Amino acid sequence: MVIKFLMFFPIYALVVLLEMIKANLDVALRVINPALPINPGIVEIKTSLKSDFLKFVLANSITLTPGTLTVDVKGESLFVHWIDVKGGNADDYKKAICGKFEGILKRMEE
Repeated sequence: MVIKFLMFFPIYALVVLLEMIKANLDVALRVINPALPINPGIVEIKTSLKSDFLKFVLANSITLTPGTLTVDVKGESLFVHWIDVKGGNADDYKKAICGKFEGILKRMEE
């Protein structure tokens, strides 16, 4: 796992950086334009990651992204406070919050 982690880490770091930039712009626009919706809430994200370390990395990546905060991790579930809960089901939440992160982390785990 260590070798795969080191191989995929530069890709992961770039994805996290790009997602942070997008999220910063989104939050800044919400601050500047009060007409943009803010619908905060806590959503449950089920992860397929088995490694506790990679769950830790995922949870911290979510927290580093403005507008989201990982509140708790229990088993395969991450509980995330999200600035604008959109979508209607768990798959929508997962895709919007951690879809890109988890895909790369899953490759590290295989």
